[in-house]
Amino acid sequence: MATQSPFSFLGPLFERVAAGPQPPQWVVHETQHRLVLLLNHVLMQEDAATQRLLPRRGRVVRVQWRQFFLALQVTPAGLFDLAPEARVPDLRLEVTESSPLGLAQAALRGERPAVRIDGDVQFAGDIQWLADNLRWDLEDDLARLLGDVPAHALASAAGSAVQALRGFLQTRAPGGAAAWSADRTIP
Repeated sequence: MATQSPFSFLGPLFERVAAGPQPPQWVVHETQHRLVLLLNHVLMQEDAATQRLLPRRGRVVRVQWRQFFLALQVTPAGLFDLAPEARVPDLRLEVTESSPLGLAQAALRGERPAVRIDGDVQFAGDIQWLADNLRWDLEDDLARLLGDVPAHALASAAGSAVQALRGFLQTRAPGGAAAWSADRTIP
C-alpha cells in the first residue's frame, strides 16, 4: 500500500494558484526585465560566458513554461536583452513538467526539469554550456551589501535549510524523495 505524502494538499493548491488570475502586463514586463538584469549580472561575472555568446549575437531564444515565457536576444556584448515581440526565435526551450509542485520537488532534489528543444543546435549547445557552468555567487553579492561575516552566516543558514528539507523529503517518504514524487496523487 502506497503511503500518501503529508504534503499532497500542496499539488492542487499550486495548480489553482498557477491557473488563477494572470498578473497585469506591466508586472510581467517588469519581472522579465529584472530576470534579464539578474541573468546579465551572472553572465558578466564569467568572461567565458560572454565570449561564448558573442558569435550568437542577434539570435533569439524563447524559454517557456505553461503560458509563461521569456524571449531573449543576444546583444553585441554577449549579454541578453528582451527580444522584440515580432521576432521569431531561433531556439525554443519548453519546460515539459506542468506541475509547479513537480518543478519544486525536482529543484529540491537538485535535478533539472525535462525540456523540449526546437531550433538551432549550436545555440542550444551554448545555452546548455551556460546552464552547466554558470553559478550565481549570492554570498559574494551579499558580502558587498552586508559584509563578509553576515553574508557567510546567511549563506550557511540557507544551505543548511535546503539540506534539512532534502533530508526530510528523503526520510519521510518510502523509498526517498523520488518515491514520494511518484506516489503523490494530484486530482
